[in-house]
Amino acid sequence: MLKNKTALVTGSTSGIGLGIAKALAQQGAHIVLNGFGDADGPKSEISALGVEVDYHGADMSKPDEIEAMMAFAAQRFGGVDILVNNAGIQHVARVEDFPVERWDAVIAINLSSAFHTTRLALPAMRKANWGRIINVASVHGLVGSAEKSAYVAAKHGVVGLTKVTALETATTGVTCNAICPGWVLTPLVQKQVDAKAAALGISNEAATQKLLGEKEPSMQFTTPEELGALAVFFCSPAGNNVRGVAWNMDGGWAAQ
Repeated sequence: MLKNKTALVTGSTSGIGLGIAKALAQQGAHIVLNGFGDADGPKSEISALGVEVDYHGADMSKPDEIEAMMAFAAQRFGGVDILVNNAGIQHVARVEDFPVERWDAVIAINLSSAFHTTRLALPAMRKANWGRIINVASVHGLVGSAEKSAYVAAKHGVVGLTKVTALETATTGVTCNAICPGWVLTPLVQKQVDAKAAALGISNEAATQKLLGEKEPSMQFTTPEELGALAVFFCSPAGNNVRGVAWNMDGGWAAQ
């Protein structure tokens, strides 16, 4: 379905981003990966799916590096047809204790980076009259949680950016939508589970159930594969007139 298209997925060397990149590659899209850590393993996994893949290590808090990444994608593959803004970090603290530098970093990586990639991708998408911008927000783009002020503010901002971008492209073949996951068992979330188990002196399984029970009525994690399937839907002909949605895949979290 996506043969000869190119998808750039930020924050895609593991977790949600890698899951979405794999799902798009399975539909034939060439992939530009981005993120910290080992890139060789993810590149091999994508390459094994029969598509071309490359990597750019742009720091998503730095606009000049984002510009270099977008230029790299254009040079390597001729442009970006599908942009998935997934890069994100987290810091937990009460508002009055929140370190200013951590606030700035969360806003830069979780929100501003999506603006920069979008502004750079849109001209070519408009010219081609086809493009997909998929912003990985969070259920925290719809509801709040204590001690996550920067993350919640950034993800609410991502949902707002999604709506404006969708309105500005509404009469074109370009769409913009947001995915809002609840708990997804990524390495980052596994660390939270491990920390809860250690702090409470309980098993990992009990800590998992406690974490899910606080917020997610389904009592199960969403998987990167499920999120990837939703991204594929947005890119399909069935998604042609899905515009500006914040689609929560959160086990009932926001329904409460």
